Amino acid sequence: MTTTARATASGTGGAAGGRPLIGVSTYLEPGARWGVWELDAALLPAGYPRLVQRAGGLAAMLPPDAPAHAAAAVARVDALVIAGGPDVDPVRYGAQRDPRTGPPAPERDAWELALIDAALAAGLPLLGVCRGMQLLNVALGGTLTQHLDGHLEAVGVVGRHPVEPVPGTLYAALVPERASVPAYHHQAVDGLGAGLVASAHAADGTVEAVELPSSDGWVLGVQWHPEMGEDVRVMRALVTAAASCSAARHTPPTR
Repeated sequence: MTTTARATASGTGGAAGGRPLIGVSTYLEPGARWGVWELDAALLPAGYPRLVQRAGGLAAMLPPDAPAHAAAAVARVDALVIAGGPDVDPVRYGAQRDPRTGPPAPERDAWELALIDAALAAGLPLLGVCRGMQLLNVALGGTLTQHLDGHLEAVGVVGRHPVEPVPGTLYAALVPERASVPAYHHQAVDGLGAGLVASAHAADGTVEAVELPSSDGWVLGVQWHPEMGEDVRVMRALVTAAASCSAARHTPPTR
């Protein structure tokens, strides 16, 4: 078997097969039901892999695992998406729990924080979606507002609202105009983590996107849910960054 074939078969070939491999973190839910089954399940809304695929990537699910394995997982993919989901446990950013904060998901918090740390250390392209953006902020020492009025249309209903890009940012280069985005959240970034800058805001000033301009990699978080909409620009930019990152990582050194 050739070196390229071995790399592709082992999952370390990345974009060598033509499409970069995008790892997406998942939920871990007790008693999920499908067909005749009711079992614990690692699951992900289909919008995530579909958006990755529409943007030109291959999607791989990364269910919660021991944090010690995060670096190995990151080494096998060309980019990382931290998906939306439950509220981040306030203990992770040194806050008392607000009664309106949802129940904790300790396995997800631990695993995804480890994935973020590993991705940042490796310079891997990273996109945080909703909870994923909040967790990126927490990973870098930031804090969260535990409840916002007026940002959740109704329980179980994805709403829309406009966000305004901050000129000169990575996000503004991708989406230069005010855009209506699909959103479902009641928490948001409060104090920014180390090195992060706000790159989009809602009409009330809520931070809607963050990025890490000092990073060697491509790092962006968005408060909304691009997987619930039609705009592929953010995901396509991640896939493009993943392809470049993969090419750099898998190019043999010159002699």
